[in-house]
Amino acid sequence: MKKTVVELFAGVGGFRVGLNNVSIDSNGNVIEHNNFKFVWANQWEPSTKTQHAFDCYVKRFGESDAHVNEDITKVDKMSIPDHTLLVGGFPCQDYSVARSLSKEKGIEGKKGVLWWEIYKTVEAKKPPFILLENVDRLLKSPSKQRGRDFGIMLRSLNDLGYGVEWRVINAAEYGFAQRRRRVFIFGFKDSTNFYKNYVGNSKLEILSTKGFFASSLPIEPVNKTSNMSIAKKDFADLVALSDKFAFGFDNAGYSINHEIVTSKVKPILEPSITLNDIVHNDVVDESLFLDDNQLKKFKYLRDSKKIERTNKETLIKYFYSEGSMSFPDSLDLPGRTMLTSEGSINRSTHVIFDKLTGKARLLSPIETERLNGFPDNWTNTGMPNSRRYFMMGNALVCGVVNRLGKNIETIITNEH
Repeated sequence: MKKTVVELFAGVGGFRVGLNNVSIDSNGNVIEHNNFKFVWANQWEPSTKTQHAFDCYVKRFGESDAHVNEDITKVDKMSIPDHTLLVGGFPCQDYSVARSLSKEKGIEGKKGVLWWEIYKTVEAKKPPFILLENVDRLLKSPSKQRGRDFGIMLRSLNDLGYGVEWRVINAAEYGFAQRRRRVFIFGFKDSTNFYKNYVGNSKLEILSTKGFFASSLPIEPVNKTSNMSIAKKDFADLVALSDKFAFGFDNAGYSINHEIVTSKVKPILEPSITLNDIVHNDVVDESLFLDDNQLKKFKYLRDSKKIERTNKETLIKYFYSEGSMSFPDSLDLPGRTMLTSEGSINRSTHVIFDKLTGKARLLSPIETERLNGFPDNWTNTGMPNSRRYFMMGNALVCGVVNRLGKNIETIITNEH
């Protein structure tokens, strides 16, 4: 079986960087270890005229008819090349922890509906394997019917003949430089040898050692599970599921033959990379340093606060509360989860004391790339720094994908 890949919602190429352990040499040339052959990639950002992410992808991986800058909803899915592995970090704004619960729209939101473009691609091309990434809030979306959206995704893929396993992964717990929590979703067709692994082993064995994620990123043994059926006898179709389904998904689990098995798992921790390991030791750009007013704003944003507000619709008064955050960010810890607002005066933006001067400053674009495991200056392709920060806030930790990719290589090899 060939190791061919199609990449949806490609961004600046995080899946490709991770799967092929991509680097840049001293002359600026991209070195791609072709563990996987990427046969098609799509990236389209509807809200911006300039397609910075796609331009970066093309700059790094070359001009090609297989690199497509087109609205995925308008792409004929049958025109996409056959492939072994479908990957994508599908847009997650509707589930993001940066949004308040009252504004969540989940799978019905403007970008949540893009899940169905993945579904249509799977339906049309039937790839043996699927690897997806999203924010962990997806498992609890929407707030008024916890777990409904993820339940719909599982039922949809089960109906197409796929088993699905998921795990919420904190990258720092497996030796990487960012405490970024994301849910990874691995799908496998019922025609594969790997699918039989889930039929032939016990639930506890699958979650503890035999499943995809446990064999990629080890965990402590699992001793109990929760179960739920999404079969037709319980929910006649997706509409019925959408109307009635609610379930408490834990941070790991799988679904096969319309049965959901889930459990809360604990990683076997690995020494992580700290901010101290990735920040510059030499002179940085002066624009990164904070003046007194900016420093004062950051301290206020990081402090605990309780502010009275009024609901615009009901006119009912309430208190908005925030806990305190450490200030500045400790160089002895991995970075916190980056958001797309990184680099702006924002509560979530990293602030460190510069190693050389001891002055408070922001992270550089290169340092944010290092937090995600991209080669230095990966996004230095003509886009402004504000967009470079945005791209890294949207990206994934490439090292996690690399670890998962090594397991996928073995799985594909065993399909022979």
